[in-house]
Amino acid sequence: MSFARVRALVVIGVLAVAAVVFVVVALVQDSQGDASADGGCPDGAPVADITLPDDPAEVKVKVYNGTRNAGLAEKVTTDFKNRGFVMQDPGKSKTKFDKIAIIRYGPKTVADAQLLKAYFLGDAKDEYSAKRTSDVVDIVVGNGFRQLATSTEVNQSLSQLGEPELPFGACPEPADADKKAK
Repeated sequence: MSFARVRALVVIGVLAVAAVVFVVVALVQDSQGDASADGGCPDGAPVADITLPDDPAEVKVKVYNGTRNAGLAEKVTTDFKNRGFVMQDPGKSKTKFDKIAIIRYGPKTVADAQLLKAYFLGDAKDEYSAKRTSDVVDIVVGNGFRQLATSTEVNQSLSQLGEPELPFGACPEPADADKKAK
């Protein structure tokens, strides 16, 4: 055996021993022994549902008129009802505004709000409140509103919006939890 081969075997042997020592040290000094799969959610943190609903009938909506145009909330309520959503009686907003819409929701309705935002082609303003306990999403339509998106536009908008994101300070709903009974 030549000297070059012996030297190569020695180098490989030293590298193998160093790798084994590195792995053993990493396993022994692992500080994640108390880590949990729930992501370390603090007690009292709101549990957010970030699973998009399979059917619009799983989503409860209340529409408010944020304009001076009489009957706008009723028209939008009818449009959503015709698309299969569970609708509550429309109302009037105390504030008027010029944007398209405001979507107000809480931890229970994060994914529902994402679906509804697609009906406004992603142009509605989000207003998340961790203290909100209702399973109803409130929509305030403004002067910029013209019409709801078609089903094709909604699907395209959903793909652009992506999956619903977990709001700051909220914990994800456990994977084995039953889907909302709406």
